Amino acid sequence: MPQLPTTFDKPVHIAVIGGTGLGQLEGYEPIAELNPITPWGPPASPIRILSHKGVNIAFLARHGLHHQFAPHEVPNRANIAALRHMGVRCVIAFSAVGSLQEQIKPMDFVLPDQVIDRTKGIRPFTFCEGGIVGHVGFADPFDAALAAVVKRCAKSMEGDGVVLHEKGTLVVMEGPQFSTRAESHMYRAWGGSVINMSTLPEAKLAREAELSYQVIAMATDYDCWHSFDDVNVELVLKYMKANVSNAKRLVAAVLDQLGQSEHSDLVAAKHWEGYAQGGLKFMTKPEGRDAVAMKKIEYLFPGVWQS
Repeated sequence: MPQLPTTFDKPVHIAVIGGTGLGQLEGYEPIAELNPITPWGPPASPIRILSHKGVNIAFLARHGLHHQFAPHEVPNRANIAALRHMGVRCVIAFSAVGSLQEQIKPMDFVLPDQVIDRTKGIRPFTFCEGGIVGHVGFADPFDAALAAVVKRCAKSMEGDGVVLHEKGTLVVMEGPQFSTRAESHMYRAWGGSVINMSTLPEAKLAREAELSYQVIAMATDYDCWHSFDDVNVELVLKYMKANVSNAKRLVAAVLDQLGQSEHSDLVAAKHWEGYAQGGLKFMTKPEGRDAVAMKKIEYLFPGVWQS
């Protein structure tokens, strides 16, 4: 393949963050490959710009091009900041998950609407630090309007092998080890539906960056609570490989829908505009703001301190 341009000056408002099993999108023409450096460092992978039916899509591999970043090593701040800075406002994230409920079978898709955070605080999880304090609401971690688009697409594919559970609670654990059996049963008792290692702090940072964000999860195993095989890498990859075509078709259908003019406000995340910026300006008084921290925030929100 010829080398792609490393600059791109046309609008890109939609991004896909690919996780385990979704390392690329087929049927999309690559037209550029960007290597941005953010105030939080480079993203996990080059950001590839793809074109499909006249719509430009940004694709970022969460764990790196060669899956070299463990969940706790993913540069989440750089990933989200790079997408926001280039104009992305709407993010579809994909993740492999373990099922904590009998009815969620391996190869089923789940659209979580809630999250329980079981990470251990070792992952950088906010843009607001070092002399800038900001608080954003996170009661509903995902975007309901974006979820509705995913639900409609999955509904139209029900007879074609796609099974979607339209809501659920996602438990995000630290990893990289899988759960103990006692932990797995505890998460079930808490009402957990599925479990992964990657959605946080990604979703929290997306909220701080005022992005419309929704994760599509695909079950690859029953964690270790079930009487079936205990979870291991071989089992995860087996089910992921078996269902990767459905995953790609579902994501592609969602992207096609988002490309329609009726979803222009959702794609532009109009309903999140100003959600974080207002708090930034009012929490820390001008006398207490650190110049370096302010400059970092301005990478996300140009002109925020002048408005």
